[in-house]
Amino acid sequence: MPWRRTRDPYPVWVSEVMLQQTQVGTARPFYDAFLARFPTLASLARARAAEVLEAWAGLGYYRRARHLHEAARTVLREHAGRVPDDPEAFGRLPGVGRYTTGAVLSICFDRPLPVLDGNVARVLSRLYALRAAIREPGGARRLWALAGSLVPMRRPGDWNQAVMELGATVCTPRSPACGGCPVRTLCRARRLDRVADFPPVAPRRAPEAVRRAVALIARRGRVLMERREGALLAGLWEPPGVELANGASAAKSLRTALASLGLRARLTRSGQSVRHAITHRIITAETWHGALTGAVPRSARLRWVDPPHPRVPLTALARKLTFSSAAATTFKRKRS
Repeated sequence: MPWRRTRDPYPVWVSEVMLQQTQVGTARPFYDAFLARFPTLASLARARAAEVLEAWAGLGYYRRARHLHEAARTVLREHAGRVPDDPEAFGRLPGVGRYTTGAVLSICFDRPLPVLDGNVARVLSRLYALRAAIREPGGARRLWALAGSLVPMRRPGDWNQAVMELGATVCTPRSPACGGCPVRTLCRARRLDRVADFPPVAPRRAPEAVRRAVALIARRGRVLMERREGALLAGLWEPPGVELANGASAAKSLRTALASLGLRARLTRSGQSVRHAITHRIITAETWHGALTGAVPRSARLRWVDPPHPRVPLTALARKLTFSSAAATTFKRKRS
């Protein structure tokens, strides 16, 4: 992995942010493309927010990108463009928590700081037969304390990476390769023949079913998109739509949502829907064909977008919607 072959704090920092809640195989191509577009911290700091979100589009959890961008600007403004090696100063940067501080500063500056992610927590829980789950506050405190007691003063970054890799490749959640584990003789869970019992499974948040209506409005192969506002996915683009309350009329709610954008359109239900999951929300987006009956107002929130070459950051749902069979039918109608 390229971020394991450098001690430059900027690419290591980018990798650690991308790998939060994202698998290595998913993050790797985004990492390469992101650094090709923003090869230095200064280039990231000077970029527009829309450019950063566009480069991040498809990776999800966009707050990570916003925080990373804001933190880069802070480093350029307050630290002369040099990533601070002081844990307190680095930890004050936007989006930087205890894990990121430990990972970046131990790997790049030999700071003897622990890291704790799901892989490390699983290794420690099994090694000590410790019934502590990282998702529970009490369990997290115990695991952080244990990780801190083990990190060495010399080459702490190598230690942290080794424990993370051990959890990712050997001490896996299911079917761990205990026979090839370098610390198998020290593992209490293995001695007890209870490896599968550690760490304890913490209860997950129940999924929330969300119903949404979306208008697919096309013109010469382009789709009308709305820039989202608010706390969720702010700054990203997708076809205009509305979240539906229980029992609400999709057509009426969608017309109201379009009117709030200054749009008037005839709506025809496509009979198709797109399913999309984001964190704990399971979204079913009902698609409607929209035919404009008035002009599109000049607005910073509206734009005609070419889906294969959007030039703006699209939500993952927008990508699904614009390549759905309902969208294909809309485009065919508008081209004919």
